[in-house]
Amino acid sequence: MNIKALKNVFTSSHHSRSSTPMSSPKHSGSSHHSRPSTPIGSPLRTFSSALMEDNISSAESIINKWDVDSPSVSYTKVTSLFYQDDDRSEALRFINTVKDLQRSMHFFISDRSSPDSHSLIVTAQKLMESAMKRLQKEFHQILSVNRDRLDPESVSARSSLTSFSSLDDLQSDFGDEIEGSDDEIRPGGDSMTESPVPIQAESDLRSIAKCMISAGYGKECTKIYRILRRSIVDESLYRLGIERLTASQVHKMDCDLLEIRVRSWIPASKTALRTLFRAERILCDRVFADAPESVRESCFAAVSGEPATAMFSFAESVATSKFKKSPEKMFRFLDMYESISDHWEDIQSTFSYESSSAVRSQATSALLKLAEAIRSSLSELESAIQKDTSKSTVPGGGLHPLTSYVMNYLAFLADYSRSLGDILADYPIQVRAPLPESVLHSATSSPTNGCDENLSMRVAWIILVLLCKLDGKAVIYKDVALSYVFLANNLNYVVGKVKGTNLKEMLGNEWVTNHEGKVRQYAANYERVGWSKVVSSMPTPLDGGDRTVEEVGKVFRRFNEAFEEAYMMHATWVIPDGRMRDEIKVSISRKVVPMYRKWYEAYRGRVAGVVRFAPEDLGNRLSDLFYGTDFSGSGSVSVSGHLKGSRSSR
Repeated sequence: MNIKALKNVFTSSHHSRSSTPMSSPKHSGSSHHSRPSTPIGSPLRTFSSALMEDNISSAESIINKWDVDSPSVSYTKVTSLFYQDDDRSEALRFINTVKDLQRSMHFFISDRSSPDSHSLIVTAQKLMESAMKRLQKEFHQILSVNRDRLDPESVSARSSLTSFSSLDDLQSDFGDEIEGSDDEIRPGGDSMTESPVPIQAESDLRSIAKCMISAGYGKECTKIYRILRRSIVDESLYRLGIERLTASQVHKMDCDLLEIRVRSWIPASKTALRTLFRAERILCDRVFADAPESVRESCFAAVSGEPATAMFSFAESVATSKFKKSPEKMFRFLDMYESISDHWEDIQSTFSYESSSAVRSQATSALLKLAEAIRSSLSELESAIQKDTSKSTVPGGGLHPLTSYVMNYLAFLADYSRSLGDILADYPIQVRAPLPESVLHSATSSPTNGCDENLSMRVAWIILVLLCKLDGKAVIYKDVALSYVFLANNLNYVVGKVKGTNLKEMLGNEWVTNHEGKVRQYAANYERVGWSKVVSSMPTPLDGGDRTVEEVGKVFRRFNEAFEEAYMMHATWVIPDGRMRDEIKVSISRKVVPMYRKWYEAYRGRVAGVVRFAPEDLGNRLSDLFYGTDFSGSGSVSVSGHLKGSRSSR
């Protein structure tokens, strides 16, 4: 029952009485002496009414002692009722006094047999107002004094959010107040026992809230709670780096500045969901554990609803801003997406109230917009590869910047395979040009470890688009052998990047095996085309008896010329991968050196002036190949291109 609302009723009842009006009691310890009394022996003065009147009389001395408006009370204005002693006896006495006072008021409202009923009710009402002012002050003071110890991080560290649906569970965890006892008010449960001061503060807040709401002063109590806790939430979000920005502000923001905001939002949102809002829900449900669910719901919504909605709104605004025009920003979108999706259960449980539905809706909307931005960025990547029209060749047939960029990009994407699998579900590949069946077959993959097949197909498709683009760039090289070196280098890099990252789980062993075979084929084609003139310069089988000195000399001169030409040219070419470089040099050596050794040993004495190389010289020369050595004096060629950053640095 709302005690404040009764005052007007009783005042009206008093005016209708024919007796002389009684003066209002004063707020002092002796005010009860001014009330007219009825002799104990009077039949109108029953035992119950005497007891209830004594309750009011006893309440005056206790409540007036802590009256915040009393000019004669100075000490209690600067101290706290709940911090008078360690056992909280004074606080418990005050709370129980208010409960007794409330029972007395109910009694005299329902029993008008005593001629002093109206006067007693008015006196009790004044005392109740005084008590509520004191409890308001205490409630505010406890929240303020324990601001640091009731901060979300501390509460979350001491609590475990298992269920918000059962008031009985909350009461069991918090502990029931012991009425009519001088024992310390203690919450139950083991999860909060590590920090006794905050536990006691929560217990005090719960006792005050229960008392005020029961007396009809719930609005005043919850208003204090909402204002103070909301300020803590706003301040905490600001310290975390989450600022409240409108969609218009986000869309107008410079990309570099927006990048900074996004980078801070990603870890901050995780902390907010895992700690801040979760802790506010715990604290709210515990402080108002004895109140109707609607009170807890409205308080939590007022404290956390708008800040949480604004936090998710920022993610949606970023997803629809000009920030998304760069493919590199996909990683920011993915991080934001996972910040929300990885904590979806926390969002659902923390904001389970109906009044928090706007938060859940905004979180869902942010996920959908981020997913749309991610799909758009992936399409932009594919389109950028296809639209690349650069005609310049990479010196020495080395690694093309497009290859390193795309493969590093995909390798980073592989770290988000779980999220990408959800985002790309039912999002088919758009083939923009007709391709031969054999080419389309190369895009197939057999993912391992449960990787999403649709995602695997999309990654394989993007790599296929890259390889097709590289085929076109290989044609630019005028030397066919160099074009094969270019293709071998770039495909070898692609395969190596797949094998060394999570891309292998997406594409599977069969994909790796097939493309490793293509690398070997490119290398074999290079050897065949690039060294055919050297190999053919020395005919086989060797038949020294049938050849003249002139013929032998011609063979050596032809070999010298072909080998020098190949050596000078191929030494400027580049094979960055050391293993492939050594394998190709060994293969060339096996084709050239043994054959040359036979001619050298058979005819060296007959044409000594023509022989320029010993067999060992050939091996030494071949060992110098593919380092990008420029004999014109310009130094070595270094080719590199990569996607800057990593997931840890993003």
